[in-house]
Amino acid sequence: MTVLGGKEVVPNIKMNVSAILINKGWSTYRSKMIENLIRCGFSEIISIESDPENYSIEDFSRKFPFVKVVIPLEDSTDGDLINIGVSESSSDYALVLRDSLDFSTDILTPTLASNLTESGIFCISPRLLGKDNFSFPVLFSPSIRHASLNVMSTSVVSDGSENLFPFDSIALYNRRKFIDLGGFDYTILSNYWQNLDFAFRAWLWGEEIKFSTAFSLSYSTEVPILDNSPSQFSNRFYLKNLVPRIDKKQADHGLIPRSSFFAFWGSSSCGFFEANARFKEAREWVEQNKYRFKRDALDLVENWGNK
Repeated sequence: MTVLGGKEVVPNIKMNVSAILINKGWSTYRSKMIENLIRCGFSEIISIESDPENYSIEDFSRKFPFVKVVIPLEDSTDGDLINIGVSESSSDYALVLRDSLDFSTDILTPTLASNLTESGIFCISPRLLGKDNFSFPVLFSPSIRHASLNVMSTSVVSDGSENLFPFDSIALYNRRKFIDLGGFDYTILSNYWQNLDFAFRAWLWGEEIKFSTAFSLSYSTEVPILDNSPSQFSNRFYLKNLVPRIDKKQADHGLIPRSSFFAFWGSSSCGFFEANARFKEAREWVEQNKYRFKRDALDLVENWGNK
């Protein structure tokens, strides 16, 4: 990747939170976006550009020398871009934003940021509204239907609710915990399954994602559609998150029983050898991280919302 700017201190710092702006294209409102982030008082502003061919970037960097502009030199998933932004930041928390959001009002106030982060929670997801301030499902919870995971969603929200994952990955993340969890899995190329994989892993490894009604953002464009179609990426999510079990004897680590292979193969739409290779890879990954597991998927679903 190429990194431009970021050598100067951001003016008007009011909070220990970095703003990570994920850009899908070049907007004529980019300068106004940055001016809004300065007014809010973020300690760092990191702009991630998905289009390396944009020739306006260098002019933008000269205009705002305190903004760190990161340009990946190859195609990257949304999770890749967020991983880069978090690794380039140094604040205690990082707020992931997108250029599809409305930047005409304050994004986050110092007082609200302090209230949201004082507990040290891993992730706080905001209320998100559509372009004309309409509500849509942003609160997610797990359930079991026909022996399979079912993700339920609702637009009816309450402050402090547990949230299975933040919509569109827009959220306030604890930087240290984000890195400790390993960030988004770059091998999962579906935005939906990549987001769900990271959030589900956080829950299984003992972290929490909470919803805040006081923290509200709006889209300035159409709300993204979540594509949860089954694929090789849903298979990887399944193997990393739904198959591992807490060891019944020692209860201090996770594992994938060999006996789980045939259930996976039968539902994977893979040939035997491909399914076996993916299953073996997942078992090795779980073995490497076995002591990170504090619970398994069944426990998570059965005890959802009990805290």
